[in-house]
Formats: sequence, C-alpha cells, structure tokens
Amino acid sequence: MSRSGLRVISGAAAASPSELDGESFQAACVDGLVASWTARGFSPVTIENNMGVLERFLDLLAVPAWEAGPDDVDRVVGELVARGAAASTRRGYVQAFKDFHRFLVARKAAEIEATFGVVLEDPVDEFNAARHVGNDSVSTRPPPTPERMGEFFAFLRERVATARKYAPAGRDYALFRTLYHCGLRADEAASLERADLHFGRGPFGKIHVRFGKGARGSGPRPRWVPMLDRLDLVLRWYLDDVRPRMADSRALFCDEGGGVLHRGTIRNRLRRLLELEDRPDTERFTPHGLRHACATHNYERGVDLVAIQQMLGHWHVGTTMRYVTPSATFIEDAYRRATSVTLATLSEEDES
Repeated sequence: MSRSGLRVISGAAAASPSELDGESFQAACVDGLVASWTARGFSPVTIENNMGVLERFLDLLAVPAWEAGPDDVDRVVGELVARGAAASTRRGYVQAFKDFHRFLVARKAAEIEATFGVVLEDPVDEFNAARHVGNDSVSTRPPPTPERMGEFFAFLRERVATARKYAPAGRDYALFRTLYHCGLRADEAASLERADLHFGRGPFGKIHVRFGKGARGSGPRPRWVPMLDRLDLVLRWYLDDVRPRMADSRALFCDEGGGVLHRGTIRNRLRRLLELEDRPDTERFTPHGLRHACATHNYERGVDLVAIQQMLGHWHVGTTMRYVTPSATFIEDAYRRATSVTLATLSEEDES
C-alpha cells in the first residue's frame, strides 16, 4: 500500500500517482471504490453488477473520469439512446458514473489536481441528470421552511373545502401532514394500516411503523413515532370523516377503492399538488424533502438529536446529522434564545 492509499488491481507493487498513467490511475481508483463498497457491506452480486455498469460507462466515455465534462456525459447518454437503452437503463449508467465521481471528489481530489492538474467538477448537472439520479445521500437543496410548509398545508386545506372529490383531498392533507410531522419515508407511510394508530399511547399518541427500513438483509425495523404538532387531531378527523368515504380495507392511506398506495404514487401525487399550487421550482420538494424538513425543523426548535434519530428510524446519529440543514440565521436565533433565558434567570434572581 502506497502513502496515497492506492492499490493496483493486478496485485503488482503499488505506485504513487505520479508513476501511473491516467488509465492505470483510474483503474486503481475503481478498485478503491470496490473496496469501499465491500467495507459498507454490499453483496458480491451487487458489487459485480455495479462494476459492470460503471466499466461500460467509462469505456463509452473514452476520457478519464476527472477530465469528463457535461458534454461528455451528454455524448455517452446519446449513444445509449441510439443503442435503444431504456430510460431506466440510462439512469443506472449515469448514477454509476456519478457515484464514482463522488468517490474521486472525496478520496482523490488532491492527488488528481497535483498529478493531472485538474480540479474536479461534477459533470452530471441539472440539465443531463435523469430524474432520480442522486448522490446516494441527502439532497443538497435546503428543506422547505416552516413558513413554506404552512403555506402548502393551507393550500391543501383549501382543496379539501373546494375539491370535487372530498375523500382524496382529505387523504392528501392527512398523508402529507403525517410525512412531515413524523418524518416517515414514503413506503413506510404507504404500509401503514388503520390499526397502527394508537391515540392513547404516550402524551400525544403514537404511530406504529411496523415496516421501518432495516439494515441490509436484516428485515423491517419497527419503531414508534409520536403524533407531534397536533397530528393526532388531523388523523382522528381523517379516520372519522374521510377514511369511511373510501372502500373498506385495512390500509390507512389508500385509493378510493381501498387499495394500498405505492410510494411512487405518493411521490407523483405530491408533484401534482405542487404543480396545482403553481409555485416556482425552487419552492417545490419531494416526500424525502419532507423528511429532511422534519429533522431540520425539530432540531432548530431544540429537540435532541438522538430523539430525532429515533423518530426518523436511523441506525446512527451521524446519518441524522446529515438530514439537518439549519437556516442561515440558526446561530443568531440560538444565541437570542440562550441570552433571553439567561437574562430571564438573572431577573428572577434579582427580584428574589
């Protein structure tokens, strides 16, 4: 192992970046990415499949990954289109390359700049990234503010009052309030049944998320999530006045025929509602954005990070920290709260 941490795939003695040509250096980087996947617990089959896609993309790219620009990605995707590759297949190719590029930024940026004189920039931009191509991490877009969420829910309440179909409008309002206040994943909300609502449990009532996301291969990881911010009143109204207007089934949030909603349906429904609200793209968000907002807003108002971790169902508090994106005035607001408490305490001491 060299000082830089590179490992040559062939098993030959490791070399420093300066002793490697571009092709060998990229191969060593790919090998490092495979090692990181192994450390993260990916199965050999998953690694083999991911590697096959990445290697085919790099072959089509025909330039080192650190030299690729948006035009190169456009060219590769265009070639995949010409070959008849489905949209999902093209998305998989771009995602594989983006993951590799992120690895280069995180692990090899300094070496690449020193050896090849290239400052890494992401060639997958807003114009060539297929929908759902992400960073394998939380979105970098700031979550919607509490004020923005208030406006959105006011819009949904207005739809309940005026919609031609009362039941779906009421379901949408209760569903997205639940996603936001409980920080649920879309598939967790889709899996909820009416019996999972326990209004008498704890001071606020709790939702039993029986099919929470577990670690790889571990199966579902259930958890209890409190109905904060008067969500219990919303869900009582939903059960009493809205849910009986749809076909009888065990599902909590369902279509009019009582069928379980798919997480893709939830995502598409939110997108449609935001289109109807007619707000600019910068004020739109996804179901995962609501989860991000739940973590951020609870943290900003003083909820303990470990409590937020348990609420969101994360295995590690470090993951929860990545979901928290404080506002631009977070430090000032925290300072005002701290000093106001201190001044109030001193005032009470003086009066006594």
